[in-house]
Amino acid sequence: MGLFNNLFKKKTENTETTTNQQNDTKHFTSENDFFEKYGALALEKQRNLYTVTGGLSWNVDMDKEEITFGDHLTFPMQVLGSFSHSSETWLWIWDNKAGGYNESVMKQALLLKQYGEENNIDLLTIGKFDAVSNDLHLIGMIATEMFNGSGYYLGNYGQGTMVVTIKSDLIDKAESEELARILTVFPELISTFEIQNHKNAFTSYLSQKGYKLTSNGNEIKAEKNENIINAVFNEGNLLVKLNGNS
Repeated sequence: MGLFNNLFKKKTENTETTTNQQNDTKHFTSENDFFEKYGALALEKQRNLYTVTGGLSWNVDMDKEEITFGDHLTFPMQVLGSFSHSSETWLWIWDNKAGGYNESVMKQALLLKQYGEENNIDLLTIGKFDAVSNDLHLIGMIATEMFNGSGYYLGNYGQGTMVVTIKSDLIDKAESEELARILTVFPELISTFEIQNHKNAFTSYLSQKGYKLTSNGNEIKAEKNENIINAVFNEGNLLVKLNGNS
């Protein structure tokens, strides 16, 4: 039994915490596998987050395990780790010996570490490593999806950037026109991250959003309500054309 199944088996746990809302049907074995299965969904959540918090100043209270945007928006958070601008290295919070942080603020990071150990995913198990900007986004996206979060935030504090996850109904319910979002999010995903099979990523994304998919060779037609989306892929399963109408 996997660690998240064990986590949910404990009936005495508080079901309102940010760490026990993980969907135990979600599973990935590599960074590419994650992107193909859940990358678009995770990126989509970031648009909701920006709708609510975009442009506002931020501040964290490590003791209260909260992040505040502006003067009035305060959300529960989990801290994953930080990126040093000087050394260009990522440091998971559980490997930050000098931090002295409460274990409760790093529960998600610790669970991801264990998941990485069970599935041989170095990204989740090596405490400190050379990193680039996209690594921070990947780590945030993984935590957001594995724990059904509302999004992740990269907080630049000068010497470094802290990565935290957030959970909020306000963010989850941010309104958006679905067709336009899909036609924006998917191209953004495949242009930002190196994904081996765009066709798999597209299929996973649209099917999880409730679309009926019809394949005809390298073309996929996705239908839901009044929305129709057409995607064309080349022989290498890379996207070459995407359009939609409602």
